[in-house]
This record gives sequence, structure tokens and C-alpha cells, in this order.
Amino acid sequence: MKFLSVVALMNLGLLASTNKYVPLSEQNKPSSQPVTVSLREEFQTIHSFGASDCWSAKFIGKWQDETKKKQIADLLFSLDTLANGQPKGIGLSLWRVNIGAGSYEQKDSSAIRDEWRREECFLSPDGRYDWTKQAGSQWFLQAARQRGVRYALGFTNSPPVQMTRNGKAFSPGGKTLNLKSDALAPFADFLVTVADHFKFDYLSPINEPQWDWTAGKNGKANQEGSPAENTDILAVTKALSTKLAASKAKTMVVTGEAGQLDYLYGKEESGRGNQLDYFFGANQAASFTKLPNVEPNWAYHSYFTTCRDSALVAMRQQVAQRAKSVGKPQLWQSEFGVLGDICGQYNGSPRHTDIDYGLYVAKVIHNDLTVANVTSWQWWLAINPYDYSDGLVYINGPDGGYKEHNNARHDGQVLDSKQLWAFGNYARFVRPGMKRIAVRIGAASNPVAEASQCMVSAYKDPSRKQLVLVCINMTPTTMDLPVSGLKIRNGQFTTYATTATKTLAKATVAANRIQLEPKSVTTLVGYYQ
Repeated sequence: MKFLSVVALMNLGLLASTNKYVPLSEQNKPSSQPVTVSLREEFQTIHSFGASDCWSAKFIGKWQDETKKKQIADLLFSLDTLANGQPKGIGLSLWRVNIGAGSYEQKDSSAIRDEWRREECFLSPDGRYDWTKQAGSQWFLQAARQRGVRYALGFTNSPPVQMTRNGKAFSPGGKTLNLKSDALAPFADFLVTVADHFKFDYLSPINEPQWDWTAGKNGKANQEGSPAENTDILAVTKALSTKLAASKAKTMVVTGEAGQLDYLYGKEESGRGNQLDYFFGANQAASFTKLPNVEPNWAYHSYFTTCRDSALVAMRQQVAQRAKSVGKPQLWQSEFGVLGDICGQYNGSPRHTDIDYGLYVAKVIHNDLTVANVTSWQWWLAINPYDYSDGLVYINGPDGGYKEHNNARHDGQVLDSKQLWAFGNYARFVRPGMKRIAVRIGAASNPVAEASQCMVSAYKDPSRKQLVLVCINMTPTTMDLPVSGLKIRNGQFTTYATTATKTLAKATVAANRIQLEPKSVTTLVGYYQ
């Protein structure tokens, strides 16, 4: 059983200010939390919300049933609305495309045990490019662009197998990049060629460099992957910068993809930590803020840093402070899903798609945006055939089963999730170019207390005078939010609520007082005067 603090109990209406017991008849009354929005106090400019095509696009993008594929694409990318005003999809603004290393062509000799986690490579060992490869991924990239997704990012987990030291798409051991000593320039050429062919806006060349990505005791690896030290990241980034600039490419390099956010500000291990100081510190020769075709930002993944709420907040406060101290590089949260056991409250296995998991996802997004000040927030598996909780859209086999996901290679059933729609409360409405602005709950903000109660963030589009509020009610009690500091056109917000029974359901409310349903994520859209 979890025990709430006295402050939390007061916020829920379970204790009176005199600490006397409140009768059960009074406990279901809405808890009141005044909200103050400051239009003039601005923070970061939002870049995007995204997700990746790993590992399922290779199969699902080649399904013969176009209707099902379009259904998935609409859920992820669409900005259209249904007849009842509910959004058709979550309107992602960035799509991550996995640039494969060639383990799929190696089949079982790849030593990657799961066929879904092997990937084709556009570059053949004989040096020729085959643009028919990764046809399923190409289908989803085209579908994203047709539906208005603004940015496309190509990322790689491993260099092509013909360029690695062991001829595999996973590491032979050690902490450095699995790349032959003479293959740096060919690796950069490969990525630049792929980026040019697909007109990627961004390239991310190294993923989760702090993890070793080796085979287990059975000699099998889980997926494509390679470790890298900071010196490796710098060398690859410089090589890409030189080649992209020489070809006058528009593609920009974004890097980091740290497996855990504390590697950015203090966690050190074999030259793979303290990354903000290493790459952006004023006294560091490795600083690359002026390299052409390189974005002055750094990406991290939010895994293993989300519980307890005090740690969730404190770690993001620390990374924001360190970023500020080294020149304010923009931060991206570029990969997240429900992974492992999370304080005994959530777990990746087995598959969970209910509102509690949607609320958890929304809480992490809120804190990455409002405490760490990230400008982009990106999910991991957009399409998930597994019995696991790290997906947005889920795939069952044709018979409805999902314990053995291989039966969905050619056809399957499409399901949504509360993770999808709670993410959509942000992605669909907080659009690229919006400014996050200040919002306060109660007399003073307390992000740790708010994380288990009620969280509110605010964003504005000055050109349209549009205001978006995203409100999360973690409690089983209705929340009443008197709003001040605003004058909203027509005195109304349009709301979109995700609950146990609703998915971005549309309604209207008075702008000066909002009621949040129990266990809900609600987006409010209005126009300020």
C-alpha cells in the first residue's frame, strides 16, 4: 500500500486543514487547485513529438491489406478529425527511421535471435546501393509525409556489418564503437548517401552508446547495437559534418541518444559520461557547437529515471541546470517506453494498455518538458507486436494472439492504447514552433507533489494567439481548476479528454473554471486576447 503525505491528502480532500477526518460523503467532492497562467513568461520553443519505426515496419509496412496499414498510419500521423470532433490520430511531427546494418540479410548467422530485430541494409557488401531494401519502412515514411509529418530523422544502431570489426551488427566486446579502423569515412559516406536519398531532415548516427550491446551467454544478441565512447561520437559527428557541408546538404546531425539522462551531467564510465561538459563545456577542445550541419543539442532517453517522483524531478532539474551552465544546448528526449519494473507500480511485461499506463506516460512527458525543458519528445516502438508495454499502436496476430508475434509478419489485428492517446494529448495539439509558458498550480509550484496529483503545462502560438493547456489528473477524484491570468476568446476552451473510456473526446468548458475527470489527461485549446 502507498502512503500519501499530509499535503497530498489535503489536495485530495481527504484531510481538512485542521487535520480532522473528512467524512466519506465529502471525499468525492472536487478538489480545488487554482491555476495561474503567465503568457509573458516564456521558456523553450517546441520542436517536435515523434516515434520510431523499429522493429515492426519491415513486416507490417509490407502487409497486403492496405486498409490496416492506413489505419496504423492514421493513428500515428493524421491531423484530421472524425465527424464527432475527435482527432483521427495523434499527429506526430517527427518520424524516426531505423537505418539498418544488414543483420536481416545474414539470417540466423547474424546471431541476433529475434528476426523482428534484424534489419536490412541499403548498402550491399559489393558496394552497390539497393533502394528496394527496407520496403516496409519506406511505406511508413511515405505515409508519414503524406499526412503532414514535418520532420524525418534517420538513425542507426550499428554501422553496416561489412564495416564492423566482427562482421556482426552487435559488439564483439569493449566500450568503443564497433567500426573497423579504416571505416570511419565509408560509414559517414553511407549515412550521408542514405540521408540524401530519403531527404532526411536529421541524422542520428549512434544510439545508446553507454550500453555494451554484446551477445549473451548463449552467443545470441538481442538486437543491432554498438557501444561508443565520447571520442567515437565526436569523430563520427565531425566526419558527417564535413561530408554534409561539402555536399551542401540540408540534413543536420543530432547526437547523444544517451541511454540514461544522468550520463549527460555526472555519470561517468569509460569515457561515456559527463557528456554536456565534454561536448559543450567552454574549456573543452571537443566542443562542436560551431560545426556545420550539426545541431547544438543533445538527446537522452528517459529510461530508468522515472521513479520515485522525487528522483523523476531531481534528475531533470540537474540536467537542466548543467545544460544552462554549459551554454544552454537544447535537449531532446529521443526515446522512451515502459521498460522493466518501475517502483512496483508499472512494468513493461506483460502488455498493459490501460489508463494507468497512459497517465504514467503523460507524467514523464510533462516532467521532461517542464523540468528538463526538452524541445522534442520521442517515443520508442510506434508499432508493437510484443507482449510488452512499450508500444503506441499494438499488433496481434490474425487469430488475435500476441504471445508469439511472428504470426503477425504477413497480417494481423490493429489495436490502439492509452499510451497512444495520452501521448496524443501533447503531440496532436502542441505543435512545432509553440512556446512553453509559465503556469502555476496553487500558491507555489511543487513538481514532486504535483507528480502524484495534478500537473498542468501551457503553450502558446503567438502568431495565432492560440493557447494550449495539458492537464493530468493522476487521482481517482475530480479536480476543479479555477483559472486566472487569461482572457480567452468567447470565454470557452475546447477540450480533448483521455480517460479509461475516452480517447481525445471533444467538449467545451468555461475558460475560467475547468473540471478534470478522475484519472485523465485533458488538453484545452483556446485563443487569448
